[in-house]
Amino acid sequence: MGYHLFHHLKNLNDEFELVEFNSVYFEDSGKLDEFVIKCDVIVHLAAVNRHKNEEDLYRINCALTRTLVESLLRTKSRPHVLMSSSTQEDENNLYGESKRSSRRLLSEWANSCGANFSGLLIPNVFGPFSRPFYNSVIATFSYQLLNGQHPIIVLDRKLDLIYVGDLVDEFVLLIRSSDNSHTLPIRARITQKVSEILADLSSFNELYIVRGEIPDLHSRYKVQLFNTFRSYIDIKSFYPRRLQSNKDSRGEFVEVIRHGMSGQTSYSVTFQGITRGNHFHTRKIERFAVVKGTARIELRKVGTDEVFYFNLDGSNPSYIDMPVWYIHNIKNIGSEDLITTFWTNELFDPKDTDTYFQIV
Repeated sequence: MGYHLFHHLKNLNDEFELVEFNSVYFEDSGKLDEFVIKCDVIVHLAAVNRHKNEEDLYRINCALTRTLVESLLRTKSRPHVLMSSSTQEDENNLYGESKRSSRRLLSEWANSCGANFSGLLIPNVFGPFSRPFYNSVIATFSYQLLNGQHPIIVLDRKLDLIYVGDLVDEFVLLIRSSDNSHTLPIRARITQKVSEILADLSSFNELYIVRGEIPDLHSRYKVQLFNTFRSYIDIKSFYPRRLQSNKDSRGEFVEVIRHGMSGQTSYSVTFQGITRGNHFHTRKIERFAVVKGTARIELRKVGTDEVFYFNLDGSNPSYIDMPVWYIHNIKNIGSEDLITTFWTNELFDPKDTDTYFQIV
């Protein structure tokens, strides 16, 4: 949640000033006070979701919130505080109890000084880059399937789900508002059984990884689930993917993409030494296939420094599908014009391009 919220806010055309925070501030009251004083809004996401000792989990989560409240009281600050709680508040476990107790602490602080507080009761969150084997079955199943492991369903129950991008939108609306709802349930966008989730992910694995096909993603949720699945691919070893070249006396035929959905196909001619791109997308599925000339494609995950380089040559046609939240570009490094075909699952909308410019 923190990664997606931070980088979403960072790309909202300077609407917000982001105040740097480091987890060590919880152990340094002076640093924490300096941070709190600077903030008009604080989004409190700090918590442990899983721990070998549930009593320690409860203690740590409550201590983190208590430390924040103590700083707010010391500095007499009254920012609008948003806290991520969980629908597990209603379940009989110490994680849910730690969230309920933490929300109560912040609610009491807000009541005592007239500040705004929003405690969000959030269903199961999924999305790119969530940690496998931690708090998301979708992350765990995706990781296992892509690493040749066999997921096991322990309890086939229904899960209320929200995609992290939709949750971030809820956060932004609250940040912009002066809402003072101390308890704010966040609506799940879809409900699925664990077995249904695994069936979808297994289908993605068979169609996309084994056969190289884009699945039929007939709903917004399926696109979100597919982009989450793709985020666990080891791009360094997976790309580039070779295309099948069929040659005979007439010439050559290459199938660039096979997919079960509509989209938009285009091509570009790039002159020698020219670079295109240097942007990223948060939801689009996009394929670059080099069919003539020599290209270098660069990828860098937003918020990180490592750059991945891939050289593609039209003499051996191949493609790379751009992962969401990865800045990418393509440069003509050859001695002739570079011809690249592009496919994306969305028709271009100039009012909603889902394109954010950054240099790789």
